[in-house]
Amino acid sequence: MTAFIEQPTNDLMHLEAINRWFSTFDDHALRNACPSAYREELLRQADEMKRLELIAWHQWRDLRQLVDRSLQRAAEVIR
Repeated sequence: MTAFIEQPTNDLMHLEAINRWFSTFDDHALRNACPSAYREELLRQADEMKRLELIAWHQWRDLRQLVDRSLQRAAEVIR
């Protein structure tokens, strides 16, 4: 019976956090409307995942780089 009330595992929390991050990452309306808010929210989520030890340092770094590349590509398309 206790299996149904146990706390989520770290793996489950990791997957949920990554899914939330990519859901925000895929929010092109936010990216186009306010690139700075888009970037800040993604960086905040990445920082929080690292703080909670849901991701490793290299994953944190990769997420931050992905944000910067995405915004750079979007800016190139607009030009």
